[in-house]
Amino acid sequence: MSSTHLPQIKIPATYMRGGTSKGVFFSLDDLPLEAQEPGETRDAILLRVIGSPDPYGKHTDGMGGATSSTSKTVILSQSNKADHDVDYLFGQVAIDKPFIDWSGNCGNLTAAVGSFAISNGLVDADRIPKDGIATVRIWQANIGKTIIAQVPMTDGEVQETGDFELDGVTFPAAEVEVQFLNPADGEGAMFPTGNVVDELEVPAIGDFPAATYKATMINAGIPTIFLNAADIGYTGTELQEAINNDDAALARFEHIRAHGAVKMGLIQNISEAVARQHTPKVAFVAPPADYVTSSGKHIAKADIDVSVRALSMGKLHHAMMGTAAVAIGTAAAIPNTLVNLAAGGKNRQAVTFGHPSGTLKVGAEAEMLDGNWQVKKAIMSRSARVLMEGWVRVPQR
Repeated sequence: MSSTHLPQIKIPATYMRGGTSKGVFFSLDDLPLEAQEPGETRDAILLRVIGSPDPYGKHTDGMGGATSSTSKTVILSQSNKADHDVDYLFGQVAIDKPFIDWSGNCGNLTAAVGSFAISNGLVDADRIPKDGIATVRIWQANIGKTIIAQVPMTDGEVQETGDFELDGVTFPAAEVEVQFLNPADGEGAMFPTGNVVDELEVPAIGDFPAATYKATMINAGIPTIFLNAADIGYTGTELQEAINNDDAALARFEHIRAHGAVKMGLIQNISEAVARQHTPKVAFVAPPADYVTSSGKHIAKADIDVSVRALSMGKLHHAMMGTAAVAIGTAAAIPNTLVNLAAGGKNRQAVTFGHPSGTLKVGAEAEMLDGNWQVKKAIMSRSARVLMEGWVRVPQR
């Protein structure tokens, strides 16, 4: 074999579904030594694992699924932080660019973190019951927040099978309750502008004229910009094909996202948005309405409190990102946000929202402290399952 064509390396890895996402999970100590620290080497290996960048947009030569919800990597390690079991670092991998965004969390994959940590010896054995619920204390390293996962155990092993159904996931599984503590994102105040609703000025782009939109910009779960669906020409009942096949609309959403990111103080100039694709998210809300999901399921407006559609990595999400669900639940609990108003404007401790694949309920309790809104925790249920475990192979550079 020529020295210019080196053999592949083998890295222990687990391919997991968490919520409506899936990704490749690694224990930090299993990565090559030079990839155990952040940097170019780590990113290059993980990009090759996923199969990015792929100009064909298929991830044929990697483990990725060529969508934002399936192009993900997770690195876990035993935590040195007091009262925590595991450190969780998430990388959102771009599909067609050589880029991994480490700026935010993945709430869906959080549901799989606890079970991976237990199964891979990252949680002290005396904290794991033989039967019942194991409480896994997760330090979310991207945003510096604590998450609690309640993982079911049967006969000393993580229970993955069950009858819990999650819209956006085909098969039932065991329920995993996830609690996001103090979910305001780690980059500042919950409302970075100090307002629950702002006027967001967006210059013209393409055939879309300059406009000023009402926007709720919130750091909770993940930085999110909420717009009224009607203000941007939508109903809030759209499915993916209505937006993802419209290049002009996608460019407009990215334009809005970039200007919102500047107003939220996440970037200094809109040109920086290209290097920060994972955050903030853009979502639009509307009062509840009847609609048919992507699987053909009929959702009645009486079944939901509010309709929400959200974009991730430049595309409308097929369901709802877990972190965006935290933002939705938090915003719904705070009076006069756009989410709260679309949901009827009343005080609430939980909200059920409609998304392209169905519905999801998330709980959050808000209170005003020293003139600022605070949310102690947001709670929702997901599920998780190991799809494959063993080694992933990566060509050497």
